[in-house]
Amino acid sequence: MRRNDEIASLLEEYADILEAQGVDYKHRTYRRAAESIRDSPADIEDVAAEGPEAVQEIQDVGESISEKVAEAVETGTFEQLEAKREELPVAMAELTAVEGVGPRTVGDLYEALGVRDLDDLEAAARAGEIREVSGFGEKTEQNILEGIEFARQSQGRELLGEARPVGEAALAFFEAIPEAGRCELAGSLRRWKPTIGDIDVLVASDDRQAVIDAFTDWGEADEVIEAGTDKASVRSDGQRVDLRVVAPAEFGSALQYFTGSKQHNIRLRNYAIERDYKINEYGVFDVSEVEDPDAGEGTDGSRTSSDSSDGSQRVGERVAGETEEGMYEALGLPYIEPELREDRGEITAAANGDLPDLVEEGDVRGDLHLHTAWSDGEYTVEQMAEAAAEFGHDYICVSDHATGPGMVGGVGLDDEELREQLAEIRDIADGLPVTVFAGVEANIAEDGSISVGDDLLADLDCVVASPHSALEGDGTDRLIAAIEHPSVDIIGHPSGRMIHQRPGMEFDADEVARAAADHDTALEINSSPYRLDLWGSAVKQAVEAGATIAVDTDAHSPAEYANVRYGVHTARRGWAEADDVLNARDADGVREFLH
Repeated sequence: MRRNDEIASLLEEYADILEAQGVDYKHRTYRRAAESIRDSPADIEDVAAEGPEAVQEIQDVGESISEKVAEAVETGTFEQLEAKREELPVAMAELTAVEGVGPRTVGDLYEALGVRDLDDLEAAARAGEIREVSGFGEKTEQNILEGIEFARQSQGRELLGEARPVGEAALAFFEAIPEAGRCELAGSLRRWKPTIGDIDVLVASDDRQAVIDAFTDWGEADEVIEAGTDKASVRSDGQRVDLRVVAPAEFGSALQYFTGSKQHNIRLRNYAIERDYKINEYGVFDVSEVEDPDAGEGTDGSRTSSDSSDGSQRVGERVAGETEEGMYEALGLPYIEPELREDRGEITAAANGDLPDLVEEGDVRGDLHLHTAWSDGEYTVEQMAEAAAEFGHDYICVSDHATGPGMVGGVGLDDEELREQLAEIRDIADGLPVTVFAGVEANIAEDGSISVGDDLLADLDCVVASPHSALEGDGTDRLIAAIEHPSVDIIGHPSGRMIHQRPGMEFDADEVARAAADHDTALEINSSPYRLDLWGSAVKQAVEAGATIAVDTDAHSPAEYANVRYGVHTARRGWAEADDVLNARDADGVREFLH
């Protein structure tokens, strides 16, 4: 088995510690070396066996790093890393898994507060200590606190794009079973979170055993983990799928409850209590005449007693539960879409009649960020245009990589090559089935400058500017500088994160959003399941600031056009409406927006 990822991760950890300790520039050298080793087609163990000189032949690996690599291949670590771990004894990967916490933040909080792990971080945030550290504030502290729960759950979680197809395959299986009635996905998968723990499926049936038996015989199940009278779990494609079978009359209440989030359910439960109702997985109950309606329940309506009769939860007069819509209606609320159920003000908005009219997949009319064989794509401009038409798009923007920071292996195009591509697009545009905007994905350098000449940028139809290198620390000023460039139309994957691989840049989402709104520069939701960047909460901040959102796929092949659904549902998690989304406009509307 190749050990390239293992060795690269050790170098990245070393780089994280160097950055956390304020060592300038050196950490970038180690990150570049780590990336090159990870991407190398050669097995690093075989290369190291040939000696240090062979290791140095890998791009970005010099003599000093090659010695560390050789030692790591032999021992599983290297001396300098162990020394740095003693100097900064923190759970770096655990802490940087918190959205908005990078290595420098880890170093600062260790130095100021002795924060070593997530427990320390949470304790410091809840005690209000982080806001007192120089360079931090109350909002940063709150954002960190909100990100901790997600970080705790991230280990062992699957990407949305990997879990959703498995969940949908399970759903299709149940829909074909005669004994199964209504069925839906539940949990974080139904809320379209970027990563998923277990895949939750809810089925209504009067013959629970028949559904359980069919599930354990499902052809896509690699392993039966457990099976009971109303619940069962299997493993499919390496992912755990949990089934719960409920009575048809309680399907709506169970779906609402098991969709979550827990915070949303707690808030909704309290809203119900204030109005003499009880809400749980069995329905909505009028408990105005009940002396102790909450006996045997937790704060979110879950059962806490060992009594499995559920009698304590079915008290009072049941007024809703068959449908999910009815659950909210019984409380005087309109239906709240699953993507909104994160306790970010959705219940208050529902009560006030202020819920957004969320963007839908069918609203997206084109893709403004994709790649062709001119750079690192797999297909020609014509092939990508034809595939876009087949997918249902009206237009695309060809935005191949420009050369510059973060582009290695000859991937990026220089200005002369970009002009050649521009001429080709102009020549073939009339014969293509969709409108094709000639663009580029330029690189945002560390100082915020753009890696393409201004005269060329001005000639292109659409400029996507994205960070691809130096993704450590605070990138607020860097992004704002790019936003303010007169030719930049869209900021691509603003943090540069790769889920489960690197955290990306930290930045003040409010400041970036205000700048984007002021300069009519769109902020991208990159729909790649590996990115989903921007993410839901940042999208919400952008929408509230009046910024425009672009939902793009960063497609390198026609099949990746389908990833747009992950971007759309991320936009919905951020309360975005169709009017907030640039590529929900027709081609003329997009052209009017572009600089």
